[in-house]
Amino acid sequence: MQLPQNNETICAISTPQGVGGIAVIRLSGPRAIAIADSIWRGKALADTPGHRCRLGDITDTDGNILDNCVATVFRGPHSFTGEDTVEFAVHGSRYIQRALLDTLIDKGARLAEAGEYTRRAFTAGHLDLAQAEAVADVISSNSRAAHRLAIKQMRGNFSQRLEKLRDRLIDLASLLELELDFSEEEVEFASRLSLRELAKQIHDEVSRLADSFASGHAIKDGIPVAIIGATNAGKSSLLNALIGDNRAIVSEIHGTTRDTIEETIELGDYHFRFIDTAGLRHTDDTIEQIGIERSRQAIGQAVIVILVIDPAAPLDPDILTTASTPLNATPRPGDLIALINKSDSAITQQIDTVTDRLRKFRQSPNFHILSASSLTGQGLDHLHQILVDIAQREEGSADEGLLVTNLRHAQSLRAAAESTARVIDGLDANLSGDLIAQDLRQTIHHLSAITGTITTTDILTTIFSRFCVGK
Repeated sequence: MQLPQNNETICAISTPQGVGGIAVIRLSGPRAIAIADSIWRGKALADTPGHRCRLGDITDTDGNILDNCVATVFRGPHSFTGEDTVEFAVHGSRYIQRALLDTLIDKGARLAEAGEYTRRAFTAGHLDLAQAEAVADVISSNSRAAHRLAIKQMRGNFSQRLEKLRDRLIDLASLLELELDFSEEEVEFASRLSLRELAKQIHDEVSRLADSFASGHAIKDGIPVAIIGATNAGKSSLLNALIGDNRAIVSEIHGTTRDTIEETIELGDYHFRFIDTAGLRHTDDTIEQIGIERSRQAIGQAVIVILVIDPAAPLDPDILTTASTPLNATPRPGDLIALINKSDSAITQQIDTVTDRLRKFRQSPNFHILSASSLTGQGLDHLHQILVDIAQREEGSADEGLLVTNLRHAQSLRAAAESTARVIDGLDANLSGDLIAQDLRQTIHHLSAITGTITTTDILTTIFSRFCVGK
């Protein structure tokens, strides 16, 4: 999709707001170099080759020296936006930044809109839409794993995979279209069985990519870990020990925690979101009941559940069941970690008894049992390792190393999987080629919408409005 050429020159601060050693102000558009030269005191930028830096002075609107700085010239189309671009690296004074922006606007530039630089890069064909969205993910990545996923997408790994799928779909559609063109001669360019096998392969591949969103989203935004258990089992103490701060109130009074408390920490390459929940028990307290219901919801939404158990207290079988099936009869996916707490004060026989009961309750690779002490920190290193191992497994489950991290992409992939399933059903039912071709075109449309081959102005406006102004 070709968007209209930009005829305005834009400017914005591309570094974080506030005082710093250096601030970068970016100027991009057809008059970028001319406007920059009008306030520049040094070797003319108009005579400067692309990808070259100059040292000189810049002036304010009255012609007074504003700062001594470095100007970097990028000439279109060999720039991020595809346009002539000048970046001023000035001292990070708020006054200098504000005065320079005012001067550039006074000379004919306008303030950039949110995401406008990246949108211009998309317009110039330097990035497809999925890569452009990955720019925002790179900026906001809060862990090494999230950064890894964003870089793969920005470098085009995901787009290349979609392009291959799209090409195969176009080949499939072409065969059906040819059959329609020669329908009177009853020519069959490919057997229905071969077409079905190809459609099934594409459907399975698209479905795997769509299903990877659960893992990709968790790694991108923080892997949700619900800390659950009976009242006074030590859930809040565990949260405090994990984050190294007294974030949650710890008390011997049952039912102290009545709402979810969330904190984040980074372990290894991964960002985890720990959610301390209200103690699970039978109660007539209306407020506590609301907290317990929120606990069940947190369990259902978590990738990992840590069930904290006091070995000196009776093990409630209902809590074990809730940990596996919090909201309905369908077992929750993901890992369950049974953490036998208070190992510093518990009798070894108590820990062994609880461990035996837990092993009888469930045996699977996703069920982990360990003992630890929130008070002394004993066993928490083992817990950390289990959490990192689970996260590594989630990332390693990616199909050819790709995890979908964007909700818009996941929705388009699910829609593509549904339309491809209709193609398979149509082939099985021996429907006419024109009906099957219609569903094929829908699949191609959904995949093309991800990379921006087919899109709308409304979608573009929504996507780029989420970017910061300087990007």
